[in-house]
Amino acid sequence: MRFPYTFTDQMGRQVTLPHMPQRIVSLVPSQTELLFDLGLVDRLVGLTKFCIHPSDKVKQKTIVGGTKNFKLEVIDKLQPDLIIGNKEENYQEGIEALQAKYPVWMSDIYTLKDSLEMISQVGQLTGTEVKAQELVQGIVAGFNTLQPVHPAIPTAYFIWRKPYMAVGSDNFIDHLLQRCGFSNIFVEQSRYPEISPEQLHKTAPKLILLSSEPYPFQEKHFAEFQEMCPEAEIKVVDGEMFSWYGSRLLKAPEYLQSVINEVAKGIAH
Repeated sequence: MRFPYTFTDQMGRQVTLPHMPQRIVSLVPSQTELLFDLGLVDRLVGLTKFCIHPSDKVKQKTIVGGTKNFKLEVIDKLQPDLIIGNKEENYQEGIEALQAKYPVWMSDIYTLKDSLEMISQVGQLTGTEVKAQELVQGIVAGFNTLQPVHPAIPTAYFIWRKPYMAVGSDNFIDHLLQRCGFSNIFVEQSRYPEISPEQLHKTAPKLILLSSEPYPFQEKHFAEFQEMCPEAEIKVVDGEMFSWYGSRLLKAPEYLQSVINEVAKGIAH
């Protein structure tokens, strides 16, 4: 590859790199983990406070704020030659401010296919194509073994409390729910709708999944959902396994299969 080289990101924008990036800032937790897994520990200079994996390595990097509030002056000091973000997880104003100064490559993820494209493209951007393809092949092989529950189970997946917010359509979590055979009862609503107790009671899901992130749901929250839906099976799930679309997808199929098996067993009884 000869530089300068122009890439097209997942939002259809042209991103020109003058040379192979040596100082990378990542604004998305799942993509930060991917960069480490691509072997870019020495070239990754900045990340967000929500970038928690791998725990031993993220501590050595500069925090550039959150995913929705970048510290632009901290990023300026890092002098990045590539910034990697995501349409949903980052905020437009901050991204536009960075685009005025630096090459900013954006992902836009709705499906597993989008995730695999993102991993491949980040591999190209950073000169780690071989490792990226290994990851892609491993993820594809894992998901090829996933056995969804049948018939599909009417499911509500919650990400927030006070107010209750569930997963609707047009997002990666909904895609993975479908892959598992969990039929999202709020699929007619876009993105992450606010749900009233009355709505939840009326839709009567057979399964309620409570995500460990961004709201840290725990078993102590079961009672309030059981009151709204006495017949539903309720389970806390690892939110990272349902929503992180980087290299963590290598671990996701085994975890998702364990959830599928446990749920199918619980509902059968």
